[in-house]
Amino acid sequence: MPTTLENASALESTQSVATQDWLLRHRLTSVEETWASVLEDECGPSLVALLTRLRQLCAPDGQANAADASPVLQLIEDLELSDAIKMARAFALYFQLINIVEQHYEQRGQQQQYRAAYEEAEIAAEQSREHGATPLSRRSEKAAKKVANGSNGQSAVRETRGASSAAGTATGTGSVTSSATDNLRDIGTFYWLFPTLKRLNVPPKMIQRLLDQLDVRLVFTAHPTEIVRHTIRDKQRRISEILRELDREEEGARALSLASSWEVKALQKQLVEEIRLWWRTDELHQFKPSVLDEVEFTLHYFDVVLFDTLPQLYQRICRAIEGTFPTLKPPKHGFCRFGSWVGSDRDGNPSVTPQVTWKTANYQRNMVLGKYIASVRNLTQRLSLSLHWSEILSELLESLEKDQTQMPEIYEELAIRYRQEPYRLKLAYIEQRLINTLERSKKLYNGDYLQERETNLDSELSSGRLYRFGEDFLYELKLIHTNLKETNIDCRELEELIAQVEIYGFNLAQLDIRQESTRHSDTIGEITDYLGLLDKPYNDLSEAEKTAWLISELSTRRPLIPGELPFSKKASETIATFRMVRKLHREFGPNICQSYIISMSHTASDLLEVALLAKEAGLFDPSTGIGAIKIVPLFETVEDLRRAPNVMKQLWELPLYRAMLQGGYEAIKVAEVRPNEAETALQEVMLGYSDSNKDSGFLSSNWEIHKAQQALQALAENYRVALRIFHGRGGSVGRGGGPAYEAILAQPGRSVDGRIKITEQGEVLASKYNLPDLALYNLETVTTAVIQGSVLGSSFDGIEAWNEIMEELAVRSRQHYRALIYEQPDLVEFFHQVTPIQEISQLQISSRPARRGG
Repeated sequence: MPTTLENASALESTQSVATQDWLLRHRLTSVEETWASVLEDECGPSLVALLTRLRQLCAPDGQANAADASPVLQLIEDLELSDAIKMARAFALYFQLINIVEQHYEQRGQQQQYRAAYEEAEIAAEQSREHGATPLSRRSEKAAKKVANGSNGQSAVRETRGASSAAGTATGTGSVTSSATDNLRDIGTFYWLFPTLKRLNVPPKMIQRLLDQLDVRLVFTAHPTEIVRHTIRDKQRRISEILRELDREEEGARALSLASSWEVKALQKQLVEEIRLWWRTDELHQFKPSVLDEVEFTLHYFDVVLFDTLPQLYQRICRAIEGTFPTLKPPKHGFCRFGSWVGSDRDGNPSVTPQVTWKTANYQRNMVLGKYIASVRNLTQRLSLSLHWSEILSELLESLEKDQTQMPEIYEELAIRYRQEPYRLKLAYIEQRLINTLERSKKLYNGDYLQERETNLDSELSSGRLYRFGEDFLYELKLIHTNLKETNIDCRELEELIAQVEIYGFNLAQLDIRQESTRHSDTIGEITDYLGLLDKPYNDLSEAEKTAWLISELSTRRPLIPGELPFSKKASETIATFRMVRKLHREFGPNICQSYIISMSHTASDLLEVALLAKEAGLFDPSTGIGAIKIVPLFETVEDLRRAPNVMKQLWELPLYRAMLQGGYEAIKVAEVRPNEAETALQEVMLGYSDSNKDSGFLSSNWEIHKAQQALQALAENYRVALRIFHGRGGSVGRGGGPAYEAILAQPGRSVDGRIKITEQGEVLASKYNLPDLALYNLETVTTAVIQGSVLGSSFDGIEAWNEIMEELAVRSRQHYRALIYEQPDLVEFFHQVTPIQEISQLQISSRPARRGG
């Protein structure tokens, strides 16, 4: 029988849902009334009357019924142009306001659900400690065996859900756990995941192995770029904050049986003014944004949301693991990281130059250093411990003596003020080093990076007046943390800062370089023609001839490219890009830029060409086999997806390429003798959803990507290579968009295995990362899906009938798609006539040209 506690919890949950629904309807009504009142003041009552009339003629979802569309069309056609523009803006504002309200209450509901799940999990853990773990029924054991045999994790979860409920009813101890973890609202969260894995009897060792290698990477892209201005996003965020404050004040007034309060009225007035300011603000830029404008816009999400969100994600997964598997170690702080293409993706965007990429890296460092300086100043206020009342370990005192010799001006200024407060004195030294590092970074941003010399940096580093990399800063923070822990002091702010430094370092986000494959082959063609190295043009060689020549050049230490670049602008810029990457590595460390992505990869020579250009820039040493970058093929068309396994097989059989993956020839020898001590040979492969969809249609594209992953994973296991699939998806359905949680769970077999990399397209960033709790929820569901998909897998791959049906559907859909798109001579003309593509291409929304060549 359910306990009183469970009945109360269920009642409270029902009341919470009802309250949430009432609040949403109430807020939608009030915001709509505010919108109408602002428009009446700004445009007059006649426009509001027209808006009301138009809404009355349409269905609740805003669509005019086909049979009754004529009054709507007539009303619109009779409008003056100025009134039509105002009405379009008014409806755009209305729908954006409605979205803000729905987002706000979605965020509020997620917060309440998370708190409820946390409380229920705590109750379940306490009952488990008191009564012992509830035994699994035979049905649950059967589900667990399905997991062990590679069965579909989702069906196993469903079976176990029923088994756990039955067991809880029989024993009187398991139903609280069921309510905490079986509720559909909690699926995709850590508090649902780990109890589910426990009930499925997933071995803790398996979970620990996965946690140890957990690697979730989300990469921001600038295409298609975000159309809404940064200014408008700020206003949207401000309105969301006002709604949050209104909720709190209105609930307080109702608790006192008051109809309203002066605080509520003041907030309502703020809301009116914020909407009025929005109405008077241009929705679009009046200028074409530069690449650095796009960098600033994208990094805004790190500044206001993500910098503080990722440490919370780490705390959330730690609490969930501790509640279910207290003996397991949590993953590393940086199990979830961000990358960026903004400022580094040059495929199709000639505005992304080596200088722009250099400035982007410095911009990112400037931002993160500014955040660290603010955090250190906050810590200085918090850590006021005195030598009179707190013990200080010798390591910290010794470091202070060293600081005094390196930065005597800080000691002279603050020694008296902080003579009994060693933590504050230490933080003063740390803050000044960060300030010095930031000042130098700003100089590099504003100056010509090619003219900067490293002699000044070496002298500054030897003096100890600034930090070279984030690891140096992290060492000093951990020194303080160790001293505090040894004296029984916990400091949450310090622990969060340590997590942030481990996640972001001084780079904030990794920059992926991307360029189209023919740019590299054309560049090498110009070099060989200039030097007279080949009997015929490089691009006229067969694939076998190209591969043989590239391997021979990669095996020698002889320089190929002259210091001066007597080549075309495109070839010279391609060479300069590799030299810039080398410069980035020297300045920022190799983590700033590890992946070089080759669009339209077709053959093994496409990757070897990049390896040769990297060698010429000092990014690959042929004598040791050590490479400083990861070469990432991007297979996009259906034909390329099908030949991807053969391309990778050819590369993995080359000792030279294998050494690049493994960490050099010596690492290969270690792997042969002591495989447990060897570096992991990690290969990243990117799969393109957008171009394969253009080539073959949605169903065929996704099926070919699915099969390519299966084949690549099987091949990687044979060659003992760890595979990380980089999914170029997101945004619209045509670009592979859709719910990330379901998409990750749909990946085949063992292709995830704790590692995944996904693009986050520019136009969806705001919907995922504009508000902190929505960002946290999105990151949690992605991480949950990676763990769940890695452990439970999918059962469909082993069903032959399913594979046959999917193959037939893919073939037929491809035929129909290509018949429509590629065999209809008038399709392009039709497309231009029925869509506003010409007008869209003229919008000032991107630094990228509206169309690529060809």
